[in-house]
Amino acid sequence: MTSRRDFFKGAGALAVSSAAVSRVGAASLPEAVVMDNASTHVPPPPSDGRHFNPVVTLNGWSLPWRMNHGVKEFHLVAEPVVRELAAGMKANLWGYNGQSPGPTIEVVEGDRVRIFVTNRLPEHTSVHWHGQRLPNGMDGVSGLTQPAIAPGKTFVYEFEARRAGTFMYHPHADEMAQMAMGMMGFWVTHPKDHTQHAVDRDFVFLLSAYDVTPGAATPNINTMLEFNLWTFNSRVFPGIDALPVRQGDKVRIRVGNLTMTNHPIHLHGHEFQVTGTDGGWTPAAARWPEVTTDIAVGQMRAIEFVAAEPGDWALHCHKSHHTMNAMGHAVPTMIGVDHRGIAEKINQLIPGYMVMGEKGGSMGAMRMALPDNTLPMMTGQGPFGGVEMGGMFTVLKVRAEQRRGDYRDPGWYQHPPGTRAYEWTGAVPAAVRAPGSGGQAMPAIDAPEVEVTVRKPGGQHGH
Repeated sequence: MTSRRDFFKGAGALAVSSAAVSRVGAASLPEAVVMDNASTHVPPPPSDGRHFNPVVTLNGWSLPWRMNHGVKEFHLVAEPVVRELAAGMKANLWGYNGQSPGPTIEVVEGDRVRIFVTNRLPEHTSVHWHGQRLPNGMDGVSGLTQPAIAPGKTFVYEFEARRAGTFMYHPHADEMAQMAMGMMGFWVTHPKDHTQHAVDRDFVFLLSAYDVTPGAATPNINTMLEFNLWTFNSRVFPGIDALPVRQGDKVRIRVGNLTMTNHPIHLHGHEFQVTGTDGGWTPAAARWPEVTTDIAVGQMRAIEFVAAEPGDWALHCHKSHHTMNAMGHAVPTMIGVDHRGIAEKINQLIPGYMVMGEKGGSMGAMRMALPDNTLPMMTGQGPFGGVEMGGMFTVLKVRAEQRRGDYRDPGWYQHPPGTRAYEWTGAVPAAVRAPGSGGQAMPAIDAPEVEVTVRKPGGQHGH
């Protein structure tokens, strides 16, 4: 993490709108803090203001603030950024303070909050505080509730964090371009009583999607649905960090969806309850056990569970093509097609040509040449071979020996003897089918052959 002490130095670098900041004065701008890497940064306990239990942003960080006469001040900088989606691929995105998504903003219920937003984009922008109750003029819809923030200008948003919960922030200006380029971030308002809704580990991340042509680095912003990169906090597996927890910990995972489609988020090995939405906390009587929760566009879900089962448990979107990296949408299904001979002829014209899908897979094992700055569709090595996943996939790592507050990756789980699936080496009996199996849906064994004659329809429509 680096600071920008000289951020506003230089002739005409970033003019501050005097009208926008007249109440607090341009000289009082807080420092703009920038993050320069995509690791998960565990925030320390708050050094000033009221106490709260910080959240941990997956492959992200929380934005520092300063206290100014009882007001908690933040400085967001909207700007072009370069985000590493995973080792071997970077994308030219737009975000905040050096990253996409932007840093998580954490406050306490009842805090007076002042956010300075500086625009370093090549076009105007605004910030909408998704789900917040605030004065209409602070809602951040350009043209409706405020003038847009022009390039080089700084606007100030100021309001009271009136209710505890989980929220998001994003532009309401040229959304099709700006959100498609990655402009979004998380906001958490903690309850006044830090023991209320307390958990041992509290993770947050946003769902986002991009369409980046293989070999390119800038998203196609006019894509509506057929994205090829599905991400947790603008990272794809295996570039997504794991979620290390201590066995017995009460765990909360908050997930916000700012993509163009819904995502059924599924956790292996544990059942959970949906305890919160961006509308507030779910009453205890309205909760039920689940292993998958569907998060619609513009929604947030907070799930909670006790990490009772040790092991490496998958956490992923259950739409199968969302656990892949840059794939093509026009690839035909070739299962059962014999490519022999054809592939040899094509290889004479296109050296390195690879037959895909003749037997159904395995894409993770294919090692064809890729354009620069492009990831394989499925990748990632586990302790027993290729995981064959990408996109929205990571691992919840539950360990009895994980220390309280320790978020370091513990490595792969060592299964106790007799608790891992193994190969059967004995004889395999032949499959026996009952004579009447299938009823009318299937022909009986040794049924006589039937000749079917197809005739063209007669009448005036026959040709």
